[in-house]
Amino acid sequence: MQYRKFGKLEAEVSALGFGCMRLPTLDGIPQSENIDEPETIRMIRHAVDRGVNYIDTAYPYHNGRSEVVTGKALRDGYRSKVMLATKSPVWQIARPSDFDTYLGEQLGRLGTDHIDVYLFHALGTDRWENIVLRHGLLERAEAAVKDGRIGHIGFSFHDKADVFERIVDGYGGWSMCQIQYNYMDTENQAGTSGLKHAASKGLAVVVMEPLLGGRLAAPPRSAADVFRFPGKDWSPAEWALQWVWNQAEVSTALSGMKTMEQVVENLRAAGRSGIGSLDAGGLGLIERARRILLERAPIPCTQCGYCRPCPSGVNIPRNLELYNDCVVYDDPAIPRAVYSKFMPEGERASACTACRTCEEKCPQGIAVSECMTEVHAVLGQGRSPKRHRR
Repeated sequence: MQYRKFGKLEAEVSALGFGCMRLPTLDGIPQSENIDEPETIRMIRHAVDRGVNYIDTAYPYHNGRSEVVTGKALRDGYRSKVMLATKSPVWQIARPSDFDTYLGEQLGRLGTDHIDVYLFHALGTDRWENIVLRHGLLERAEAAVKDGRIGHIGFSFHDKADVFERIVDGYGGWSMCQIQYNYMDTENQAGTSGLKHAASKGLAVVVMEPLLGGRLAAPPRSAADVFRFPGKDWSPAEWALQWVWNQAEVSTALSGMKTMEQVVENLRAAGRSGIGSLDAGGLGLIERARRILLERAPIPCTQCGYCRPCPSGVNIPRNLELYNDCVVYDDPAIPRAVYSKFMPEGERASACTACRTCEEKCPQGIAVSECMTEVHAVLGQGRSPKRHRR
Protein backbone atom coordinates (compact mmCIF):
# COMPACT_ATOMS: atom_id res chain seq x y z
CA MET A 1 0.00 0.00 0.00
CA GLN A 2 1.10 3.55 -0.74
CA TYR A 3 0.42 6.31 1.80
CA ARG A 4 -0.13 10.02 1.35
CA LYS A 5 -0.23 13.20 3.44
CA PHE A 6 -3.57 14.06 5.00
CA GLY A 7 -3.46 17.82 4.52
CA LYS A 8 -1.81 19.72 7.36
CA LEU A 9 -2.26 16.85 9.81
CA GLU A 10 0.58 14.56 10.78
CA ALA A 11 -1.42 11.47 9.85
CA GLU A 12 -0.84 9.60 6.62
CA VAL A 13 -3.64 7.75 4.85
CA SER A 14 -3.71 4.91 2.38
CA ALA A 15 -4.04 5.90 -1.27
CA LEU A 16 -7.17 3.73 -1.38
CA GLY A 17 -10.00 4.43 1.04
CA PHE A 18 -12.92 2.07 1.59
CA GLY A 19 -16.25 3.75 0.82
CA CYS A 20 -19.23 2.08 2.51
CA MET A 21 -22.06 3.41 0.34
CA ARG A 22 -22.25 0.46 -2.10
CA LEU A 23 -21.80 -2.61 0.07
CA PRO A 24 -22.88 -6.07 -1.16
CA THR A 25 -26.57 -6.80 -0.54
CA LEU A 26 -28.45 -10.08 -0.15
CA ASP A 27 -31.36 -8.94 -2.30
CA GLY A 28 -29.16 -7.59 -5.08
CA ILE A 29 -30.70 -4.14 -4.76
CA PRO A 30 -27.95 -1.48 -4.73
CA GLN A 31 -27.71 0.42 -1.45
CA SER A 32 -30.58 -1.46 0.17
CA GLU A 33 -30.52 -2.03 3.92
CA ASN A 34 -30.29 -5.80 3.39
CA ILE A 35 -26.49 -5.83 3.54
CA ASP A 36 -24.57 -9.10 3.23
CA GLU A 37 -22.89 -8.66 6.60
CA PRO A 38 -20.43 -11.59 6.58
CA GLU A 39 -19.15 -10.67 3.11
CA THR A 40 -18.92 -6.97 3.96
CA ILE A 41 -16.95 -7.70 7.12
CA ARG A 42 -14.65 -10.04 5.18
CA MET A 43 -14.04 -7.40 2.50
CA ILE A 44 -13.35 -4.53 4.90
CA ARG A 45 -11.00 -6.60 7.07
CA HIS A 46 -9.19 -7.94 3.99
CA ALA A 47 -8.59 -4.34 2.87
CA VAL A 48 -7.42 -3.22 6.32
CA ASP A 49 -5.11 -6.23 6.64
CA ARG A 50 -3.47 -5.10 3.40
CA GLY A 51 -2.95 -1.50 4.42
CA VAL A 52 -6.20 0.43 3.90
CA ASN A 53 -6.55 2.77 6.87
CA TYR A 54 -9.34 5.15 5.84
CA ILE A 55 -12.97 4.00 6.10
CA ASP A 56 -15.83 6.29 5.03
CA THR A 57 -19.55 5.92 5.74
CA ALA A 58 -22.53 8.19 6.45
CA TYR A 59 -25.79 8.34 8.39
CA PRO A 60 -28.14 7.58 5.44
CA TYR A 61 -26.08 4.97 3.56
CA HIS A 62 -28.00 1.74 3.07
CA ASN A 63 -30.96 3.27 4.92
CA GLY A 64 -28.89 3.61 8.06
CA ARG A 65 -27.40 0.10 8.09
CA SER A 66 -23.99 1.00 6.66
CA GLU A 67 -22.78 2.54 9.92
CA VAL A 68 -23.99 -0.48 11.89
CA VAL A 69 -22.26 -3.04 9.67
CA THR A 70 -19.12 -0.92 9.36
CA GLY A 71 -18.97 -0.83 13.14
CA LYS A 72 -19.19 -4.62 13.28
CA ALA A 73 -16.37 -4.92 10.74
CA LEU A 74 -14.16 -2.75 12.94
CA ARG A 75 -14.52 -4.93 16.04
CA ASP A 76 -11.80 -7.34 17.16
CA GLY A 77 -9.06 -4.72 17.11
CA TYR A 78 -9.73 -3.29 13.64
CA ARG A 79 -11.07 0.04 14.93
CA SER A 80 -7.62 1.08 16.17
CA LYS A 81 -6.09 0.42 12.76
CA VAL A 82 -8.14 2.93 10.77
CA MET A 83 -9.18 6.55 10.46
CA LEU A 84 -12.97 6.35 10.61
CA ALA A 85 -15.05 8.99 8.84
CA THR A 86 -18.80 9.48 8.85
CA LYS A 87 -21.15 12.35 8.10
CA SER A 88 -23.76 14.42 9.89
CA PRO A 89 -27.18 14.38 8.14
CA VAL A 90 -27.28 18.16 7.85
CA TRP A 91 -30.63 18.26 6.00
CA GLN A 92 -32.37 16.64 8.99
CA ILE A 93 -31.13 19.17 11.54
CA ALA A 94 -33.89 21.56 12.60
CA ARG A 95 -32.35 22.94 15.82
CA PRO A 96 -28.79 23.13 17.23
CA SER A 97 -29.29 20.24 19.65
CA ASP A 98 -30.08 17.90 16.74
CA PHE A 99 -26.37 17.91 15.86
CA ASP A 100 -25.49 16.19 19.14
CA THR A 101 -28.49 13.88 18.95
CA TYR A 102 -27.40 12.49 15.58
CA LEU A 103 -23.74 12.33 16.60
CA GLY A 104 -24.66 10.29 19.66
CA GLU A 105 -26.76 7.93 17.56
CA GLN A 106 -23.91 7.47 15.09
CA LEU A 107 -21.39 6.71 17.83
CA GLY A 108 -23.76 4.00 19.03
CA ARG A 109 -24.27 2.57 15.54
CA LEU A 110 -20.53 2.44 14.92
CA GLY A 111 -19.77 1.01 18.35
CA THR A 112 -17.07 3.55 19.09
CA ASP A 113 -16.48 6.42 21.51
CA HIS A 114 -15.05 8.74 18.87
CA ILE A 115 -15.17 9.46 15.15
CA ASP A 116 -11.83 10.47 13.65
CA VAL A 117 -13.26 12.63 10.86
CA TYR A 118 -16.79 14.00 11.10
CA LEU A 119 -18.16 15.66 7.98
CA PHE A 120 -21.09 17.95 7.32
CA HIS A 121 -22.74 15.92 4.58
CA ALA A 122 -23.29 17.21 1.01
CA LEU A 123 -22.95 20.92 1.62
CA GLY A 124 -24.16 23.49 -0.88
CA THR A 125 -25.28 27.10 -0.53
CA ASP A 126 -28.56 26.36 1.22
CA ARG A 127 -27.29 23.85 3.77
CA TRP A 128 -24.20 25.94 4.51
CA GLU A 129 -26.02 29.21 5.06
CA ASN A 130 -29.42 28.11 6.35
CA ILE A 131 -28.47 25.14 8.50
CA VAL A 132 -24.76 25.01 9.40
CA LEU A 133 -24.27 28.74 9.97
CA ARG A 134 -27.80 29.58 11.15
CA HIS A 135 -27.80 26.90 13.84
CA GLY A 136 -24.20 27.40 14.96
CA LEU A 137 -23.23 23.85 14.06
CA LEU A 138 -19.54 24.66 13.67
CA GLU A 139 -19.46 25.61 17.36
CA ARG A 140 -21.25 22.35 18.18
CA ALA A 141 -18.62 20.43 16.24
CA GLU A 142 -15.80 22.28 17.99
CA ALA A 143 -17.30 21.34 21.36
CA ALA A 144 -17.37 17.70 20.24
CA VAL A 145 -13.69 17.95 19.30
CA LYS A 146 -12.90 19.33 22.76
CA ASP A 147 -14.65 16.50 24.58
CA GLY A 148 -13.18 13.84 22.30
CA ARG A 149 -16.25 12.66 20.38
CA ILE A 150 -14.77 14.02 17.13
CA GLY A 151 -11.17 14.10 16.00
CA HIS A 152 -11.38 16.47 13.02
CA ILE A 153 -14.05 18.53 11.24
CA GLY A 154 -14.68 18.38 7.50
CA PHE A 155 -17.39 18.53 4.87
CA SER A 156 -18.46 16.79 1.69
CA PHE A 157 -19.66 18.86 -1.22
CA HIS A 158 -22.14 18.92 -4.11
CA ASP A 159 -22.57 22.37 -5.67
CA LYS A 160 -20.70 24.84 -7.90
CA ALA A 161 -17.00 25.73 -7.68
CA ASP A 162 -17.56 29.27 -6.39
CA VAL A 163 -19.73 27.92 -3.57
CA PHE A 164 -17.02 25.40 -2.71
CA GLU A 165 -14.39 28.13 -2.36
CA ARG A 166 -16.76 30.20 -0.23
CA ILE A 167 -17.25 27.29 2.18
CA VAL A 168 -13.53 26.47 2.30
CA ASP A 169 -12.72 30.11 3.04
CA GLY A 170 -15.68 30.57 5.39
CA TYR A 171 -14.26 28.57 8.30
CA GLY A 172 -10.68 28.28 9.55
CA GLY A 173 -11.21 25.00 11.37
CA TRP A 174 -11.61 22.65 8.43
CA SER A 175 -9.17 19.74 8.41
CA MET A 176 -10.48 18.14 5.23
CA CYS A 177 -13.07 18.17 2.48
CA GLN A 178 -14.55 15.48 0.26
CA ILE A 179 -15.30 16.16 -3.40
CA GLN A 180 -16.55 14.28 -6.43
CA TYR A 181 -13.59 14.14 -8.79
CA ASN A 182 -12.54 12.04 -11.77
CA TYR A 183 -11.26 12.62 -15.29
CA MET A 184 -14.79 13.48 -16.49
CA ASP A 185 -15.51 15.92 -13.63
CA THR A 186 -12.59 18.32 -13.87
CA GLU A 187 -14.96 21.25 -14.42
CA ASN A 188 -18.02 19.97 -12.55
CA GLN A 189 -18.81 20.79 -8.92
CA ALA A 190 -15.55 21.65 -7.09
CA GLY A 191 -13.47 20.51 -10.06
CA THR A 192 -9.73 20.85 -10.45
CA SER A 193 -9.81 24.48 -9.36
CA GLY A 194 -11.51 23.52 -6.10
CA LEU A 195 -9.10 20.66 -5.50
CA LYS A 196 -6.13 22.99 -5.80
CA HIS A 197 -7.77 25.74 -3.74
CA ALA A 198 -8.54 23.43 -0.82
CA ALA A 199 -5.05 21.92 -0.88
CA SER A 200 -3.49 25.40 -0.93
CA LYS A 201 -5.34 26.09 2.34
CA GLY A 202 -3.85 23.00 3.96
CA LEU A 203 -6.99 20.85 3.76
CA ALA A 204 -6.79 17.16 3.08
CA VAL A 205 -8.83 16.35 -0.02
CA VAL A 206 -10.67 13.04 -0.07
CA VAL A 207 -11.96 12.10 -3.52
CA MET A 208 -15.30 10.36 -3.90
CA GLU A 209 -16.65 8.92 -7.16
CA PRO A 210 -13.23 8.47 -8.79
CA LEU A 211 -14.99 5.99 -11.10
CA LEU A 212 -18.14 8.11 -11.48
CA GLY A 213 -20.41 5.60 -9.81
CA GLY A 214 -18.67 2.73 -11.63
CA ARG A 215 -19.31 4.15 -15.10
CA LEU A 216 -15.61 4.74 -15.77
CA ALA A 217 -14.89 1.13 -14.80
CA ALA A 218 -17.00 -0.10 -17.71
CA PRO A 219 -17.14 2.68 -20.32
CA PRO A 220 -18.58 2.15 -23.81
CA ARG A 221 -16.31 0.13 -26.09
CA SER A 222 -15.14 3.16 -28.08
CA ALA A 223 -13.61 4.60 -24.91
CA ALA A 224 -12.53 1.28 -23.37
CA ASP A 225 -10.52 0.40 -26.49
CA VAL A 226 -8.33 3.47 -25.93
CA PHE A 227 -6.88 1.78 -22.85
CA ARG A 228 -5.68 -1.30 -24.71
CA PHE A 229 -2.11 -0.08 -24.44
CA PRO A 230 0.97 -2.28 -25.02
CA GLY A 231 2.90 -2.90 -21.83
CA LYS A 232 0.02 -1.96 -19.50
CA ASP A 233 -2.44 -4.54 -18.24
CA TRP A 234 -4.55 -1.90 -16.50
CA SER A 235 -8.31 -2.03 -16.66
CA PRO A 236 -10.31 1.14 -17.43
CA ALA A 237 -11.01 1.31 -13.68
CA GLU A 238 -7.32 1.37 -12.85
CA TRP A 239 -6.60 4.03 -15.47
CA ALA A 240 -9.26 6.22 -13.85
CA LEU A 241 -7.90 5.62 -10.35
CA GLN A 242 -4.28 6.22 -11.40
CA TRP A 243 -5.37 9.53 -12.94
CA VAL A 244 -6.71 10.63 -9.54
CA TRP A 245 -3.69 9.34 -7.61
CA ASN A 246 -1.35 11.06 -10.06
CA GLN A 247 -2.27 14.41 -8.49
CA ALA A 248 -0.38 15.65 -5.45
CA GLU A 249 -3.38 17.45 -3.98
CA VAL A 250 -5.35 14.21 -3.51
CA SER A 251 -5.06 12.59 -0.07
CA THR A 252 -7.04 9.42 -0.73
CA ALA A 253 -9.50 8.08 -3.29
CA LEU A 254 -12.60 6.32 -1.97
CA SER A 255 -13.91 3.31 -3.80
CA GLY A 256 -17.38 1.93 -3.07
CA MET A 257 -16.41 -1.72 -3.49
CA LYS A 258 -19.17 -4.32 -3.50
CA THR A 259 -17.26 -7.50 -4.35
CA MET A 260 -14.04 -9.06 -3.09
CA GLU A 261 -12.76 -9.04 -6.68
CA GLN A 262 -13.06 -5.25 -6.74
CA VAL A 263 -11.22 -5.01 -3.43
CA VAL A 264 -8.37 -7.16 -4.71
CA GLU A 265 -8.12 -5.25 -8.00
CA ASN A 266 -8.13 -1.85 -6.30
CA LEU A 267 -5.56 -2.91 -3.71
CA ARG A 268 -3.26 -3.99 -6.51
CA ALA A 269 -3.78 -0.67 -8.29
CA ALA A 270 -3.17 1.35 -5.12
CA GLY A 271 0.07 -0.52 -4.54
CA ARG A 272 1.51 0.83 -7.79
CA SER A 273 0.06 4.32 -7.49
CA GLY A 274 2.06 7.48 -7.01
CA ILE A 275 2.12 11.24 -7.46
CA GLY A 276 3.31 12.08 -10.98
CA SER A 277 3.43 8.41 -11.98
CA LEU A 278 1.58 8.94 -15.26
CA ASP A 279 3.72 10.15 -18.14
CA ALA A 280 2.55 12.29 -21.04
CA GLY A 281 1.54 9.20 -22.99
CA GLY A 282 -0.68 7.89 -20.21
CA LEU A 283 -2.30 11.26 -19.66
CA GLY A 284 -2.87 11.49 -23.40
CA LEU A 285 -4.74 8.18 -23.42
CA ILE A 286 -7.06 9.38 -20.67
CA GLU A 287 -7.67 12.63 -22.51
CA ARG A 288 -8.57 10.68 -25.65
CA ALA A 289 -11.06 8.57 -23.71
CA ARG A 290 -12.52 11.70 -22.10
CA ARG A 291 -13.05 13.36 -25.48
CA ILE A 292 -14.70 10.26 -26.91
CA LEU A 293 -17.16 10.20 -24.01
CA LEU A 294 -17.88 13.92 -24.31
CA GLU A 295 -18.53 13.58 -28.04
CA ARG A 296 -21.18 10.92 -27.35
CA ALA A 297 -23.41 13.51 -25.65
CA PRO A 298 -26.42 14.03 -27.95
CA ILE A 299 -27.42 17.45 -26.59
CA PRO A 300 -24.70 20.12 -26.95
CA CYS A 301 -25.32 21.79 -23.56
CA THR A 302 -22.21 23.48 -22.15
CA GLN A 303 -23.78 24.13 -18.71
CA CYS A 304 -23.33 27.88 -19.22
CA GLY A 305 -26.60 28.60 -17.40
CA TYR A 306 -27.81 31.33 -19.75
CA CYS A 307 -31.17 29.56 -19.90
CA ARG A 308 -31.80 30.25 -16.24
CA PRO A 309 -33.86 31.22 -14.40
CA CYS A 310 -36.69 29.25 -15.95
CA PRO A 311 -40.11 30.90 -15.39
CA SER A 312 -41.45 27.50 -14.31
CA GLY A 313 -38.48 26.66 -12.08
CA VAL A 314 -37.04 23.87 -14.24
CA ASN A 315 -33.33 23.19 -13.69
CA ILE A 316 -32.63 23.00 -17.41
CA PRO A 317 -28.84 22.37 -17.33
CA ARG A 318 -29.18 19.57 -14.76
CA ASN A 319 -31.92 17.81 -16.75
CA LEU A 320 -29.85 17.96 -19.92
CA GLU A 321 -26.77 16.73 -18.05
CA LEU A 322 -28.63 13.69 -16.70
CA TYR A 323 -30.04 12.87 -20.13
CA ASN A 324 -26.61 13.11 -21.73
CA ASP A 325 -25.21 10.80 -19.05
CA CYS A 326 -27.74 8.14 -20.10
CA VAL A 327 -26.33 8.13 -23.61
CA VAL A 328 -22.66 8.79 -22.88
CA TYR A 329 -22.28 5.86 -20.48
CA ASP A 330 -25.01 3.53 -21.82
CA ASP A 331 -26.34 3.47 -18.27
CA PRO A 332 -29.71 5.09 -17.52
CA ALA A 333 -30.06 3.68 -13.99
CA ILE A 334 -28.12 6.36 -12.11
CA PRO A 335 -29.57 9.37 -13.99
CA ARG A 336 -33.08 7.99 -13.52
CA ALA A 337 -32.52 7.54 -9.79
CA VAL A 338 -31.18 11.09 -9.44
CA TYR A 339 -34.10 12.49 -11.44
CA SER A 340 -36.84 10.66 -9.55
CA LYS A 341 -35.41 10.54 -6.03
CA PHE A 342 -33.14 13.53 -5.57
CA MET A 343 -34.36 16.30 -7.87
CA PRO A 344 -37.19 18.44 -6.48
CA GLU A 345 -40.30 17.81 -8.57
CA GLY A 346 -40.53 21.46 -9.63
CA GLU A 347 -37.01 21.32 -11.11
CA ARG A 348 -37.67 18.26 -13.27
CA ALA A 349 -38.25 18.36 -17.01
CA SER A 350 -41.89 17.46 -16.42
CA ALA A 351 -42.50 21.00 -15.07
CA CYS A 352 -41.63 22.58 -18.44
CA THR A 353 -44.53 24.54 -19.99
CA ALA A 354 -42.82 24.97 -23.39
CA CYS A 355 -42.80 28.77 -23.07
CA ARG A 356 -39.50 28.77 -25.04
CA THR A 357 -38.08 31.73 -23.09
CA CYS A 358 -34.89 29.73 -22.56
CA GLU A 359 -34.48 28.98 -26.26
CA GLU A 360 -34.06 32.68 -27.03
CA LYS A 361 -31.10 32.79 -24.63
CA CYS A 362 -29.34 29.51 -25.46
CA PRO A 363 -26.00 30.15 -27.24
CA GLN A 364 -26.07 26.60 -28.61
CA GLY A 365 -29.50 26.96 -30.18
CA ILE A 366 -30.86 23.93 -28.32
CA ALA A 367 -34.59 23.20 -28.79
CA VAL A 368 -34.99 23.04 -25.02
CA SER A 369 -38.76 22.52 -24.88
CA GLU A 370 -38.49 19.47 -27.15
CA CYS A 371 -35.60 18.21 -25.08
CA MET A 372 -37.58 18.48 -21.85
CA THR A 373 -40.29 16.24 -23.27
CA GLU A 374 -37.65 13.70 -24.24
CA VAL A 375 -35.83 14.00 -20.91
CA HIS A 376 -38.95 13.24 -18.90
CA ALA A 377 -39.90 10.35 -21.18
CA VAL A 378 -36.47 8.76 -20.64
CA LEU A 379 -35.70 9.65 -17.02
CA GLY A 380 -39.22 9.77 -15.61
CA GLN A 381 -41.06 7.19 -17.69
CA GLY A 382 -38.33 4.72 -18.60
CA ARG A 383 -38.26 5.05 -22.38
CA SER A 384 -34.97 4.45 -24.21
CA PRO A 385 -33.11 7.66 -25.18
CA LYS A 386 -32.74 8.87 -28.74
CA ARG A 387 -30.44 11.39 -30.35
CA HIS A 388 -31.60 14.98 -30.46
CA ARG A 389 -31.38 17.61 -33.11
CA ARG A 390 -29.92 20.92 -31.97
